[in-house]
Amino acid sequence: MTAITEITLVGGDRLQIQGDAKQIEGQILSAARGSILEFAWMTEATSGQRIGINPDQVLMLRALGQVIDADDAPATGP
Repeated sequence: MTAITEITLVGGDRLQIQGDAKQIEGQILSAARGSILEFAWMTEATSGQRIGINPDQVLMLRALGQVIDADDAPATGP
């Protein structure tokens, strides 16, 4: 199972990111404390692509819960 966190950015865009809210918060804070213009690199839940987020643009984090990965889904059938 994979945790999903929604990030709301200053412009109103919302991103669904793989990882629990505490983990995502830590990545954003680490990037904010790093060098100038350091991005927080994460994996977008819907596409699986790596994206860099400017920590100065983050307004809100919201835990959306757990999503069952295809590999973790119970087997069906007889």
